[in-house]
Amino acid sequence: PSSVNMAAAAELNHMVSDLGLNDARVDLCRGVRRRYLTSRGRLNGISIHPLGFLLSRYLSLRGRLRMVAEALVPGGAPDPEETVAAFGRRRFGAEFADSVLDPLVGGIFAGDASRVTMAAAFPALAGLEREYGSVIRAIVLSRIRGGTMPGRRICSWQNGIGELPRALAALLGQALRTGVAVRRVERTAKGFRLHTTGGTLDAAAVIVATQPHVTAQLVAPLAPAAAAAAAGIAAPPLAVVFLGFPRGRIAHPLDGLGYLTPSGEGRKASGALFCSTMFPGRAPEGHAAIAVYIGGARAPELAQLPAQELIGLARSELADLLGATGAPVVARVRQWPCGLPQYESGHGRAVAALNNANAEAPGLFATGNYLRGVSVGACVGQAMETAKRAVDFLTTKPLQEANVLLRFAGRGLE
Repeated sequence: PSSVNMAAAAELNHMVSDLGLNDARVDLCRGVRRRYLTSRGRLNGISIHPLGFLLSRYLSLRGRLRMVAEALVPGGAPDPEETVAAFGRRRFGAEFADSVLDPLVGGIFAGDASRVTMAAAFPALAGLEREYGSVIRAIVLSRIRGGTMPGRRICSWQNGIGELPRALAALLGQALRTGVAVRRVERTAKGFRLHTTGGTLDAAAVIVATQPHVTAQLVAPLAPAAAAAAAGIAAPPLAVVFLGFPRGRIAHPLDGLGYLTPSGEGRKASGALFCSTMFPGRAPEGHAAIAVYIGGARAPELAQLPAQELIGLARSELADLLGATGAPVVARVRQWPCGLPQYESGHGRAVAALNNANAEAPGLFATGNYLRGVSVGACVGQAMETAKRAVDFLTTKPLQEANVLLRFAGRGLE
């Protein structure tokens, strides 16, 4: 189950190397020592050590004992549509599900753990139960054998994640056309014709790498089943409020990635990232940069509030939880009417239908963060897999066309 993650990481590493971005790559700063979760209106720091949750008092003693008892819970054959919340309760107990997995889903997917499915969102973790009968047993055995568990390496670049698409754009040169909207894609005798705001373009194959609702609109005339699958993937609105403060105005040590909040806390924000703690160069000397996340599946209506109201909500959250005082020196808001895709019930069938677009309309492919992961590594891995499928199609196209002609000839003889 971890092979997908490893393959995606390998694809990203190869791309970064090919683009000459290795020297600009930055890893997490050593200042990241804890993970923070909100409980009863305050932040609880949990060590990033593997035994952090066991040693912390964030979970009750009963909750921690139930978490450890996961090793004794018989492995089952869960429903493939089992939600993250249901998986957590079955394997680790209700407290762990509500206090750990719920905010984790809110942080990664801006989603609802009672609706996001385990197999789609965390396939590697779900696979541990299938293979070992227990997640904890798998971790212990892996440690004994000197192996590593499925995970992700968090990194960025000196000037932010934007360095990756900028380097790709520079490599593509004039082959890349930006600021051009595709209005319609139609089938032709030799492939496809794209009607855009910059004219028409003929192509032997088309890869659609847009948000799911746009994918649905573009491919509907060509691949109805794939279009219906894309249209069914929810992507609730999401807002990110970026605030910068003089470091002395924040009482909290900011010694973590940020914090996440369980939905049961009833707070306006699902969490925040301590950007200036995570990577160097994210704030001037003596200042702190924090990104607050509002909306998503929990509260989609909040993400659509006016920017000044969102700034006010974020400031209130940080004042309460971090002791941030005074006005920020920087305040910016980014709102997405369609935010992160939700891997909810039926997601596996939707992915299969989207991957089958090439069967409905030979030469048509879809890729994006709504298939097998929302991280940069997962998106790069999915994109490279899709590109290889497109290349395979193009290299065998003459043979395919010959087979079509033979079929037509056979019909004529009949």
